[in-house]
This record gives sequence, structure tokens and C-alpha cells, in this order.
Amino acid sequence: MTDTPNPTSPEATETEARGFALYVGLDEHTAAEAGLTLSEVVIALRKTLAEIIPAAATETYAAVALAPKGLGGRPIDVVRTALRDPRAIDKLTGGKKASEDEPQKGIVIDTNRKKVFADGENADLTYKEFELLNYLIEHEGATVSRKEIIDVIWNEGDGEIPNDRTIDVHIRRLRAKIAGYEDIIRTVRGSGYRFDRHPEVIYEI
Repeated sequence: MTDTPNPTSPEATETEARGFALYVGLDEHTAAEAGLTLSEVVIALRKTLAEIIPAAATETYAAVALAPKGLGGRPIDVVRTALRDPRAIDKLTGGKKASEDEPQKGIVIDTNRKKVFADGENADLTYKEFELLNYLIEHEGATVSRKEIIDVIWNEGDGEIPNDRTIDVHIRRLRAKIAGYEDIIRTVRGSGYRFDRHPEVIYEI
């Protein structure tokens, strides 16, 4: 008679490490006091990892957690919850699991794959639409003129260079694809466009 393996034995639960998560409780104010932005900190950490283990550079993923101003709580707890740490979610919900059929709410901007997801669905942005949204996000709170958008996003190799009206059309199509969250892109009359932070926007770097 063969003994039944102990489910807690090493043989029955053999695993291997395939990566790790590093949660950093660093807010924008603290980073700014050091003369940096959160994006610059993330880029520096990824650069350090690439220097230590070059092969890991293409397998590195980072996400900046955004939360409403004045939310309170420890930054590390906000980060863990926003980035879906199971233990943090369990603590927040009292152990109740969300329905698998319930789509993820909000906007997720994946800069690695150049994709945007709205409520869990691929927004199917064109390359130019993604670059336009990404540029506005990188300049959060600043008004970006139509001329600047043209100069940065388009180049001579694209053929016909667009005019102001073309940019307005791209913005209108972009807003339509993220319906329900279109207010993250504000029109500044006579000046251009501005990205305004939204509590349900996660920007993945």
C-alpha cells in the first residue's frame, strides 16, 4: 500500500521563485523634496536592475499607484491596495472576493505594451492616440499646446503633418474610446489640452 503524500511536504508543494514584488511607499511630495518625480525614481530603479542583471531588464514591470488627494493612510497601504495585493484587498474587503464576472473599473495605461484598458476592455487606441495620451499624462497638470503635440508626436516621416483641427479630431476619437473617463483630458480654451488626475487611472510604467 502506497502512503498518501503529505500535502504540506516539500514534494507536494514544490515551487520556484519567478520574480518578486517591491512595494515602495513614496508619495510625490517626498520625491519632490529629493528633487525627483515618481517616474524618475522608477526609471532609476529599473536602470539599476538592468546594470546588475541585464537579462532581467526586459522582464521588469512597474506601476505607479494613483489615489485621490487627501485619502489618508500610509502610502505603502495605498500602493498595495491600488496594485491589487491580495492580502491588502482582503484586509480592505474583509476577505470578500469580487465576482469574477465583474469587470475591473477604471483606466489602466500600460506603457510597456502601449495599450489602454477601460473597465477591463482594450480601448484599442491607435499608435498616435496612445502617444498623445501618454504625452499628456507625462505632463500632468500642464497645458500642452496643439503645436507642441504636433512637434512631439508627429515627424516628417509620417507624411502630411497635421494641423490644429487634426489634433482636435484625434482628441475627440481618444475621448470616445475611453468613454466615461473622458474628463481626464481637459480642453483649455485657446491654449490646448491638459491631463487631470483621476482616482481611477493607473499609469503602468
